[in-house]
Amino acid sequence: MAYRNIFITKPAFISSKLEQLIIKIDETSNQIPIEDISTVMVENQGVCITAYALAKLSEAGACVFFCDEKHLPCAVMHPLNTHSRQLKMLKAQIDRPKPFHKKLWRQIIQAKISNQAKCLKVLWKDESEKLVEMSKNISSGDKGHLEGAAAAIYFRSLFGKNFSRENDNLINACLNYGYAIIRGVIARTLVCYGFETSLAIFHHSELNNFNLADDLIEPYRPIVDLFTAQNIMDKDGDLTPALKQQLFGLLSMSVMQSGEKHSITYAVERTVKSLSSLYLEKKDTLLLPELIPLKIHEYE
Repeated sequence: MAYRNIFITKPAFISSKLEQLIIKIDETSNQIPIEDISTVMVENQGVCITAYALAKLSEAGACVFFCDEKHLPCAVMHPLNTHSRQLKMLKAQIDRPKPFHKKLWRQIIQAKISNQAKCLKVLWKDESEKLVEMSKNISSGDKGHLEGAAAAIYFRSLFGKNFSRENDNLINACLNYGYAIIRGVIARTLVCYGFETSLAIFHHSELNNFNLADDLIEPYRPIVDLFTAQNIMDKDGDLTPALKQQLFGLLSMSVMQSGEKHSITYAVERTVKSLSSLYLEKKDTLLLPELIPLKIHEYE
């Protein structure tokens, strides 16, 4: 199982040989087995990477992020044709009826609001019990739009009454950066399992190639929210390299899933694998994460 998340902040030359990723910085070279790599974040624009190395990472199912001059993720490379039954999955995605998708969306929003409540509880914030009750009353397809109502309560309790997701500040910069990392990993995993990522459960934008990733990320968002609330005391300031590295490191944190602790990266794979079973084997339960206090996952 791939478990290593590589963060590159300095000019480097990256190549591949004998199934190893070779990262040369100045006169120092490091070799990492490609099969161990889950994600690579190329944060510095002075990095040169060979086409062969990119191809080997893609073959292994790794996700590679690239940053712009502001050191923010601007592109992501996902593997292509890593699943041998893509047509079967595409037909399953198209053929499943609306009630199926409405039931799935209910599970996703219920898990999201439940994790938002857990986030507030960990931080000793008000309104956690109110969100718990809201999570119990989600209808099929969330006809009552409780997701939006819960978000209004949640973010004001988390970051203050005047907070808005539209504000240009450090809190939102952290949230956007962290969401982008997890979204990219979800999209990569969906591709690996043969999904057409533009066909989704709820999101249906014709301009978005990753609607399905935007569906599945919802219960994972409170992980980024919790980190941001615990580490950002002031709304002013810059998104420093240290903060970005910590946000990228969230992929190695633990969540609960079906009574077991897993890293976020592996939890995402379990979520997508269960979604595949729902489409192909017509099962009815989607494996989603349960938020716990942030701690790096320990592999046994």
